[in-house]
Amino acid sequence: MPVQRATLEAFLTRSWTRRGIVACLLWPLSLLFRALATLRRGLYAAGWRRSTRLAVPVIVVGNIFVGGTGKTPLTIWLVEALRQAGFVPGVISRGYGVHSAVPRAVHIDANAQQVGDEPLLIARRAQCPVLVGRNRVAAAQALLAAYPDVNVIVSDDGLQHYAMQRDIEIVLFDARGVGNGWLLPAGPLREPASRRRDFTVVNAAHSPSDVLGTGSHDVIQMELVGVIAERLGDRSQRLALTSGLLVPDTGHAASRIVAAAGIGNPPRFFAMLRAAGLTIDEMPLADHYDFADNPFAGVLADIILITEKDAVKCSQIATLKNDPRLWVVPVTARIDGALAEQIVEKLRGHTTA
Repeated sequence: MPVQRATLEAFLTRSWTRRGIVACLLWPLSLLFRALATLRRGLYAAGWRRSTRLAVPVIVVGNIFVGGTGKTPLTIWLVEALRQAGFVPGVISRGYGVHSAVPRAVHIDANAQQVGDEPLLIARRAQCPVLVGRNRVAAAQALLAAYPDVNVIVSDDGLQHYAMQRDIEIVLFDARGVGNGWLLPAGPLREPASRRRDFTVVNAAHSPSDVLGTGSHDVIQMELVGVIAERLGDRSQRLALTSGLLVPDTGHAASRIVAAAGIGNPPRFFAMLRAAGLTIDEMPLADHYDFADNPFAGVLADIILITEKDAVKCSQIATLKNDPRLWVVPVTARIDGALAEQIVEKLRGHTTA
């Protein structure tokens, strides 16, 4: 089942890279989707639907390309940059799979199934207050009530959550750019590529030429860097990611390395490992795969490399945590410091409500 879902996601992704027969058949529906999205945004702009301004500035990190583009690493980087500039940031998120209507605080020992894998990863890596909830305004208000020192909110996703007013919008792309340029379901876009924003960040070695939209600034490059692997059961044990990756306790190079990724764009993870010189067998999993079924049970491998997002769930399942083959690859966002400077400059001019 996880392989089938991942295969379906891969098929849709391929269909959205060009304007082929599948995309063309769905194009009329994309016009309806665009009309509804435009109407919805217009209702908020005209004041027909209520939009709330919070007492502190809000930065939204989002994407218009459906699926993963690297928002979580960017959010972690932004929290650290804000903290270095003297701010006290807090993060809110929808939390994939979270069904509670009441905002929930995310502690570092929380259950990933209850708070979501990405918010838990942010809480652990960024070491800042994190709250999840379906209603982002309610989540932000609850965060400010619980942590009165917080003076800036970072919203992990929520670009289309217009009920919450924002001061800065960061739209993130990856090497796929805008795909075929069409909206769902004929293409991968939630909103037109011309959508205004304050900053455009591209998580890729080279910027696609189609990501600049109306009102955007120059494209800012982002690179995800991973140079080590940490054993899932004991993160103090580390291996350097090199072409001759050694199997612990044997001293021999791994004869078979499997790379598994339950993220929005698994090929990006695989490409990073190959760039480090590794020869890997790919195991793409569905985004937010819950590991209720062990996908590694029948896998023959010396080492299985997984993402941090998957690790937060695997570490809470005994059979996976104790599997000596599983190693986590932490990644860090490398971004031009000019982005942080420009964001801080905008925040300095903000007057709280």
